[in-house]
Amino acid sequence: MRIEGTDGPPRTDSTLRIVAQRPPTSRAPPVSSVSAPTALDSSRLGPTNPRRIRGLAGRGRRGLAGPLEFAATLERIDGKGYKAYRDIEGPWSFSEFVLFVDRVQSDPFAAPSKLRVRVDLDVARLPDSILNNRIRKIAAASWLARAFRNAIAEIAPRRLGTGKGGLVSIDAGGPEILERSAVVFGEGWVEARIETGLPAAGRRVLGREASTLLIETLPEIILRAWIDRDPSEDDDLVHFVDCVENQFFVRAKLADRGLVAFVGDGAILPRESGASEHPMAREHCLPFESPEAFRVEFEVPHPNAGTPGRIWRGMGVPRGVVLLVGGGYHGKSTLLRALERAVVPHVPGDGRETVVSDPGLVKIRAEDGRAISGVDIQAFIDRLPLRPGESEARDTRMFSTPDASGSTSQAANIAEAIEAGATGLLLDEDTSATNFMVRDARMQALIHPRDEPITPFIDRVRELYEGLGVSTVLVMGGSGDYFEVADAIIEMKAYQPRDVSERAKEIAASSNTAPKIESRAPLGPPRDRVPLAASFDARRGRKDVKLSSRGCEEIVYGTTEIDLRGMEQLFDPSQTRAIAGAVHLAARTMMNGTSPLREILDALERFFDEEGLDALDPYHRADRHPGSLARPRRFEIAAAINRMRTLGVRHVETR
Repeated sequence: MRIEGTDGPPRTDSTLRIVAQRPPTSRAPPVSSVSAPTALDSSRLGPTNPRRIRGLAGRGRRGLAGPLEFAATLERIDGKGYKAYRDIEGPWSFSEFVLFVDRVQSDPFAAPSKLRVRVDLDVARLPDSILNNRIRKIAAASWLARAFRNAIAEIAPRRLGTGKGGLVSIDAGGPEILERSAVVFGEGWVEARIETGLPAAGRRVLGREASTLLIETLPEIILRAWIDRDPSEDDDLVHFVDCVENQFFVRAKLADRGLVAFVGDGAILPRESGASEHPMAREHCLPFESPEAFRVEFEVPHPNAGTPGRIWRGMGVPRGVVLLVGGGYHGKSTLLRALERAVVPHVPGDGRETVVSDPGLVKIRAEDGRAISGVDIQAFIDRLPLRPGESEARDTRMFSTPDASGSTSQAANIAEAIEAGATGLLLDEDTSATNFMVRDARMQALIHPRDEPITPFIDRVRELYEGLGVSTVLVMGGSGDYFEVADAIIEMKAYQPRDVSERAKEIAASSNTAPKIESRAPLGPPRDRVPLAASFDARRGRKDVKLSSRGCEEIVYGTTEIDLRGMEQLFDPSQTRAIAGAVHLAARTMMNGTSPLREILDALERFFDEEGLDALDPYHRADRHPGSLARPRRFEIAAAINRMRTLGVRHVETR
């Protein structure tokens, strides 16, 4: 079996293949262990494959109806209206798993039906070491979801009947390892949450095809993915889990080493295209190699795949102000993008599995047109000119607008990230507002400071680190004004980094063109805001709660559209769905009129740790498929709240 890094059909290149293909299993129980029902033609079950026969054995295990009763029910509703599929809702016991049909879709073209497959751990026979702690369980769940997805691709039919009939899917995700609702562990069992399109002809039940899908094909998928594994697959499962734990280990050590990120030697940072997260083929790119000045080592808990020892060597990105410079197309933005996505671990074979960033790094960009609600941006924007009809200037300590400019939106994004607890900022000049980033000496000579409401980022970047402990990693290829304020300067040249800090400082010292620092009041933390629950209305039409999302781009909260396109560290649509649920949960249970946003985010993280993701579904009931959810970071939850155009807040003084 292959464990792939991203969605779609299994790839055949070596960059993402983790588990080698194995020959078909030879293990199967005796055929005599299955008896056909007296009232049902056994040919309807098609038990010609020994693995399918195993899936049918053990009628009514645990007092539940078994596959023969399941087949009889499907035969009974064959040809009836599509709603007759509701008769199969509930648990069905197979020989090595229990199938729960939690929700049947309303028609063949609606969202697929939600099913769960529960396998006892003594049946799955997972290696003991993969369940030793929470991190390893998250990694193991990710591997098992990917194994299930690959088995679907190998075995499941492409289509049965009209609409979405025959579709079988699991939310296994892309190259990022995220805590998901797709596979969870319980007391003595592991469970997959899947979606299945039930076959239909028009809007009539296709009972025979449904029997094939649910009683033959699905058991074969389960056996293939989770039960009939080779020892070599167990080795790859353990390696997968070890690799993820290594990344968590290094991430936890960054602060003690004075680093915001680490990039391992040999990492493959470029992607095969701008629309893909697959790594570029090695013959078309250069593996990363650290400059000696920034080289660090970590001794990790588990050996690296294919190499002896437990030492990770590579480039440590120091805390403070770090510039990434270099000519166009030499790899500056590629390195920054790797850092922004390395706040979560990556699968082995992705090329970035030895790239690790501080989880508090937040990507900042200009975002023209976004709404801002009561944000303290005075550190960057102050003394706005009066507009027609205004008698006094707007207070930028609690600034609001439905349509922010590039510089104003970037100032708000920084203030909001710090309010949410960011430890570092990632910026790229290509996606920043020029007048926000720098104001050169000539412009300072022409425009008097009293006529310029913007304090450029260059004037505050050192205060952010020295006063608030917030580091900055900045791609800057068009201006040398940042040389004076940088702690470290890394040049990307022909896709390889080198230390040019000393040379850049010499150039800065020999030049008299540096702009003057024009910041006014000393920098302090932005004022805390208390979000008001009354400004969150999830109602739409006759529904008291209506939440929906579109990819990583938009949430519709009731009737309010939340534009997420500027949030570059949203990695998966399932995170977007989870954010919608988290915002609704916070509005219902955590926004009490006195708790600032930071405390609400803390409470949400405790909720995730203690309760998991399932309860984010507003209609969730225990032991039901909660939908496809992946854990978001606190910063993306805060960003979604901050982009609600209906958001109401009040201020509290910073403690």
